[in-house]
Amino acid sequence: MQSAYLIVSLLQGFYWFDTGLQSYLRTRGWPTLTHSQSMVMMSITIGLTRPVEIARSLGISRQAVHITLSQIAELGMIRFASDPSDKRTKIVVLTDIGEPMRRDAQAAVTMMTKRLAERIGQPQLAGMIAACALDWGDPIDFEAEAANQAG
Repeated sequence: MQSAYLIVSLLQGFYWFDTGLQSYLRTRGWPTLTHSQSMVMMSITIGLTRPVEIARSLGISRQAVHITLSQIAELGMIRFASDPSDKRTKIVVLTDIGEPMRRDAQAAVTMMTKRLAERIGQPQLAGMIAACALDWGDPIDFEAEAANQAG
């Protein structure tokens, strides 16, 4: 029955990191971000600069990403620039405000990862990281499978 709770555990892990991250950033004087804004900012800091890439990686609509990016831009953390490889589209760039916030966020994640290793043990943390880093393949399409079995 343990597998029934995997999705809840993964979500709780995200919230654990995001809550700690937000707490650390507030101590450094940064504004609090919503979970959605935080997820989008994490995507940007790992190198995703096109809104369509961010939407795809997070599994949300491009419209939702654009709304969230606009909110983050209003906070002064990002700006939109012309895509050097396609002038018709825009990319997201960290601003002079967003870059130091990214560095602080990276420091927070490093500290939280160390603290997590102390709490659950380095072997468990390494196993968790390894499992999450594996290619899980495309999401399972049960509707297609049912259609194939019916046809």
